[in-house]
Amino acid sequence: MSSHETSSDTLDSPAENDTRTPAEPTSEAAAVRSDGLEWWRSAVIYQVYPRSFADSDGDGVGDLPGVTARLDALADLGVDAVWLSPFYTSPQRDAGYDVADYVDVDPLFGTLADFDSLRARATELGLRVIVDLVPNHSSSDHPWFREALASAPGSTARARYMFREGEGADGELPPNNWQSIFGGPAWTRVTEADGTPGQWYLHLFDTTQPDLDWTNPWVRDAFVDVLRFWLDRGVDGFRVDVAHGMIKAEGLPDFTPPADAGSMGGGQGEAVTPPYWGQDGVHEIYRSWRTVLDEYPGDRVMVAEAWVEPLAKLANWVRPDEMHQAFNFSYLETGWSAAEIRRVVDSSIEVFASVGAPSTWVLSNHDVVRHASRLALTAENPQGYGIGPRSPGLPIPELGLARARAASAVMLALPGSAYLYQGEELGLPEAVDLPDEARQDPTWFRTHGERYGRDGCRVPLPWESGSPAFGFSTTGASWLPQPDDWSTYARDEQQGVASSTLELYKTALALRSEHELGVGSVEWLDGWGTEVVAFRNGGVTVVANTGDVAVELPVGDVLLSTMALDAPALPANAAVWLRSEPAVG
Repeated sequence: MSSHETSSDTLDSPAENDTRTPAEPTSEAAAVRSDGLEWWRSAVIYQVYPRSFADSDGDGVGDLPGVTARLDALADLGVDAVWLSPFYTSPQRDAGYDVADYVDVDPLFGTLADFDSLRARATELGLRVIVDLVPNHSSSDHPWFREALASAPGSTARARYMFREGEGADGELPPNNWQSIFGGPAWTRVTEADGTPGQWYLHLFDTTQPDLDWTNPWVRDAFVDVLRFWLDRGVDGFRVDVAHGMIKAEGLPDFTPPADAGSMGGGQGEAVTPPYWGQDGVHEIYRSWRTVLDEYPGDRVMVAEAWVEPLAKLANWVRPDEMHQAFNFSYLETGWSAAEIRRVVDSSIEVFASVGAPSTWVLSNHDVVRHASRLALTAENPQGYGIGPRSPGLPIPELGLARARAASAVMLALPGSAYLYQGEELGLPEAVDLPDEARQDPTWFRTHGERYGRDGCRVPLPWESGSPAFGFSTTGASWLPQPDDWSTYARDEQQGVASSTLELYKTALALRSEHELGVGSVEWLDGWGTEVVAFRNGGVTVVANTGDVAVELPVGDVLLSTMALDAPALPANAAVWLRSEPAVG
């Protein structure tokens, strides 16, 4: 990153409430090309969590050369792009989401040359590369924050972060009652250079992840440099972490989350908006970023991780001159219910289309219980809490896998863009029985074991059943222990086995491409009852049974089935793709 000499002593006020109507595209790059749609509108994008994907040097932590060596498997799977979770310089207190240098690779993962090799190999294989960007906060080890701690209150260095005076007679109380997403207070008091108790700094996540102050022009300029660094290096876009954060409500008012809130702090449905999420001022930031991306060829893309409800509000993140896509967490959090699936699909298509954006679909990622387990939970499990051996309502493995396969078949038949999380193509469940001493998620420690957190979905992948660490590393080392029974999920055990989850995904992705489902449309089919999802997308009819009894299927050419069909009936918790009859007229 280039240095910034123009620090500001005063902070700009947050942007006024944004009540704009959808804007027109700001450049030719932002518009639909005359020769077709942009690649990202219908892409299937595969999330690689580098530390758990493949380890090339045997230290038990995955790395960039390991990813490069396994890219052929992703090309064979049939995805269009790879999204890399953070690999930047970091003390790794939150698995790399605590960034100490935004423009370098942590030695744990390799070097910038290793990244260049990865990108080059991906290009050879026809895969685009998206990288994570973490702008809401940095690591407390970042030189910016170290300078802030060494500087006096009111200094330009402190103005880069959310430092505030405390409440109470001697400032001994935090500035407000906000709680960290990982548990515990969201404020930490510093000791000043003279040894006296001083100001407090905001950290919506861990104490080692201080929030940056995005009302400061210096911060905004610094991140434009970060964008350009990676765009110049050839990345195809950015997944923006906590894209609903960054701007906090003026005055930092107290807020108590609803009782039904997950770890991201809001309630369900028409949720009350916390003063630290979803503020209108973020849109000004993304409009400025969009102008930067539009300068580059090749349809570079921004994807928002924005936990925003309702969907109609989330659509504001993907207006034509802002983000290109936003993760559809409403879809991810929908249960195994035909009525709810139909509702969220209709709502998603409607609200995203209203701003000219594609719908996105996702079932798992590095922050949630894997859907092969989540869809068979028998007790409430708020997002971010995780599951472990003492959790209530533990999943039924066979039921979870059946529902996960069916849910994936439905998702991959929908128009728009789909996101896959590494290992879901193997049917991996959540690793429930991790020993307490092995856990590393800050959530586990900050809640004193009350919440298990996200380690269970981050366990390293099984590649070869008979190899050390199931092929994840040559030495058998693994930063989180792999369950003993994961040999049956290993990729080599599933390769070429028609009934395997891996081959199900390969078939679905090939058919999705062949029938151009990503650029199609949904036509709901009536007459199936309340527990069946049935729709037509172009030449494919999709039927999914969310009920407990089999339903009769029409005679037709079966393209894909998530369960063996011994009769012209679809079993419970199964889905099928049939060849559609050509439309009449």
